[in-house]
Amino acid sequence: MVNILSKIPNIQLDLRYATTNNFMKKAMYPIATNTTFLKLPAANALLKIQKELNKNKLGLKIFDAYRPYFVTKQFWKLVHDERYVANPIKGSGHNRGTAIDVTLINLTTHEELNMGTGFDNFTDSAHHNFTAFSTTILNNRWLLKNIMEKYGFKKLNTEWWHYSFEDSEQHAILNVRFTTLNQLTQYY
Repeated sequence: MVNILSKIPNIQLDLRYATTNNFMKKAMYPIATNTTFLKLPAANALLKIQKELNKNKLGLKIFDAYRPYFVTKQFWKLVHDERYVANPIKGSGHNRGTAIDVTLINLTTHEELNMGTGFDNFTDSAHHNFTAFSTTILNNRWLLKNIMEKYGFKKLNTEWWHYSFEDSEQHAILNVRFTTLNQLTQYY
């Protein structure tokens, strides 16, 4: 696991589950959480994506990446719908450090590109196959999907923001707290 800010210093973070601005309406991560983590191959791919986007004055904003397993269990208690929340029996790419919730930003304005819905939208309009949006929104979604897939990430059909790195299922489910990961990764 690597600290995303150490690997990609110019990436923007809006860690929604460290705040109350999420579907749970409460902070799921410690308040002091100001970074997130990914497995090294996924982080390396994300760095390549960020560099390519930066050439066009665009960048990534991360809503979530690594998620301790105990949080997935809490999500499941509220939402029993595998289209939007991982069943704890299977775990998730987030628990494995291989999934990321992400959007695109304009580096000049620091504003998010319009994707038609916000993050954590559990409606059909968040699905990749939803096309009742303007050409601009559809192009923004296509741009995100295209660059993520180019570097080995796979989309989740029901969430335009969610991508898992290839071979995600081969990694172990982790239940390590952020404070521990900060200590373990401080030298990487």
